[in-house]
Amino acid sequence: MEKNNLKKRIVLGVLFIGPLLFYLFLSLGIYHHANLPILTNNVEDIKGSESFKDHFSVVSFLGKNVAHTKGGLFNLNEVIYKRYQKSLYFQSVLIVPEGVEEELETLKEKLKTYTDISSWKFIIMSDEEIKTVFNSFKTPYKLNADVGSEYVFIVDRSIRLRGRKDDKDTDTGRLYGYNMHSVADLRNKMKKDLEIIYYQLKKSLEKQKRHRREI
Repeated sequence: MEKNNLKKRIVLGVLFIGPLLFYLFLSLGIYHHANLPILTNNVEDIKGSESFKDHFSVVSFLGKNVAHTKGGLFNLNEVIYKRYQKSLYFQSVLIVPEGVEEELETLKEKLKTYTDISSWKFIIMSDEEIKTVFNSFKTPYKLNADVGSEYVFIVDRSIRLRGRKDDKDTDTGRLYGYNMHSVADLRNKMKKDLEIIYYQLKKSLEKQKRHRREI
């Protein structure tokens, strides 16, 4: 009889403590990944009617060889844009140098055949303006001869560059941008990092909602 009672207590203990331990483990894991580091403060904002401010911006620098970036944009569309295009504050900013407007229109027409580009912001800027914005990110990357980059970046609502400080594939651990020609990079890193940003946003909105109820 005592043996049976002991077994029951053990089973009940496992049933009660098991989920509690699992919840604590999950909570610790979420906490560890709940903050996507700020790598650069005070990023230079884009000029004109569009802005990084109050948006979560996925920023790419297309360069003058627009056709070369087509494959990267397709990857970006499939892995990132389709997932987040309807998310709160999200925008995709594509910075394009002056002088390639005709090529850009051709690219837009091609993109329209397989995606809705209404939330893609095509920003035309001078070479110097592009360099100013890119350099303000303070990354180890360089613009190529066409004033473009294979890397795509995350700029938050306060116009700060977000990324990683513990990336295993970089010497310093810092990951400033994501290679848009690499589906693995976009899926395994950028997508997960955007999930963290939206997790932060969700928790912030919930806190604000609770605060308003208390008032």
